[in-house]
Amino acid sequence: MKKALILPLALLIASCGDDPAERIARARAEIAAMELGAARVDLAAALADKGDDVELLKLLARVQLRLGDGDGAQASADRLERLGLKGAELARIKAEAALLRGHADEALALLGADDAPSAWRVRAAAKIALKDTQGGLEALKRGAAAGGDPLLLRDYARFLIDAQDLDGADRQVAALARLQPDNFDALMLGADIAVRRGKLADAHAMLERAAKRYPKVPDPWIARATAYDIEGKLDDAVAMTGRAAAIAPDDPRVIDLKVQFAAMKGEWDQVRSVLAKQESTLDPVSANGLTYAEAMLRTGHPEQARAMFQRALTRSPNNPYSRLMLAQAQLATGDAAAAYATVRPLSDSMLAGPRELELAEKAARAMGSADADPLRTRLASARNGQAADLNRKGQAALEREDWNGAIAAYGQLAQQGKDAEVLKRLALALSHARRTDEAIAAADQARALRPEDPDTTYMAGYVRAAGGKDRATGLALLKQASDADPGNALFKRSLARFSAAQGG
Repeated sequence: MKKALILPLALLIASCGDDPAERIARARAEIAAMELGAARVDLAAALADKGDDVELLKLLARVQLRLGDGDGAQASADRLERLGLKGAELARIKAEAALLRGHADEALALLGADDAPSAWRVRAAAKIALKDTQGGLEALKRGAAAGGDPLLLRDYARFLIDAQDLDGADRQVAALARLQPDNFDALMLGADIAVRRGKLADAHAMLERAAKRYPKVPDPWIARATAYDIEGKLDDAVAMTGRAAAIAPDDPRVIDLKVQFAAMKGEWDQVRSVLAKQESTLDPVSANGLTYAEAMLRTGHPEQARAMFQRALTRSPNNPYSRLMLAQAQLATGDAAAAYATVRPLSDSMLAGPRELELAEKAARAMGSADADPLRTRLASARNGQAADLNRKGQAALEREDWNGAIAAYGQLAQQGKDAEVLKRLALALSHARRTDEAIAAADQARALRPEDPDTTYMAGYVRAAGGKDRATGLALLKQASDADPGNALFKRSLARFSAAQGG
């Protein structure tokens, strides 16, 4: 009952002192400034005073759809239908509302053969929701060819970013910026691409521009906090989170960042107090789920932490953080043998750092294993060793798309011994440098070392598909990786991207 009274009360407050024309003008300004929640209230209040109006209801429906409010948009569509609106425009509103309410099949049926760019956008989202990623990509391409729809270009760019086709995403963002200079989505997506390419100064410049253009939206500050976190500038990241919190203190993304940075500072009691309220709904493989599990470990509850990390590792076997933390929890509960078995895939790697080697050495020593002394020697070497330095150089080179620099670093590491992760990263750099034969050879070696790992299967497929060599095998391997890890968006979208290029 209380929830049902919130919106009418908000409308009553909003209606005091303003006539409908003023509220409508304000709503249009709010839409331009991306203050969509405020626009929704003003439009609903104007309609309450003025009575149903087709143009106002269409505007309200567009705002509701952008906010992800499928129920509200459906209610607006019903009112429009009662006013006599028919045809493709109404069908598109109903289709997107159905999609937001989880009815992708209904959305496709409502769209029928509609060939408008906005219809292709909703059709693409519906197909992706139905696990037809290839069909979703084809729909995005058809929509882009049919005309410049800003929201379709946004969705297309997001799809390509997830498929790691940053050049393709850049083209869509550029097209969006040409349509609408300083467009919110163009700025945010452009900054995302810049971050992924290691061009952090460019990202911050775009996000500063977005923050000035859209001062009441927290997204630019949230994105800057994330970028500073990537740079290792924790104080700056916390400051940006504070700017976002000043605008939207209850935004779940802001709360998530506060939790993340509290964990990085070791403020585990604060992490527990915030996340305990969400414990029953936390996804064990989500960032908050993993952070909560670590908080349990750090505050003296290793058994509970062990169970949480075991669930996370079962769901995501290749997550090194889950594996490392499960081993720590196992050691804390006195099960040194289990801890050593869990951490060994990490400590055996040439890329193992001090954390992995120190934990492995402790577990090995606790169980009386002869491996303890060699691990201590490796630990001493890792703290000042060449392998760690080469790994840092290689990772930094990958982030800034310096493919030759990455090849040099990981090539040297590969000469020191066979390691699947080293070879996988080397294969990626070789592929981007157009050295396809060498990329395939490195990826195949990585896959031979870890044949059951979807990541190595994916890389073996990717380098073939991207290099245009033995595409049939490449697509088969990409499909195999996607089938093995069906929740991995990168695998699905890369498969769709290269299948489309193949015409398959």
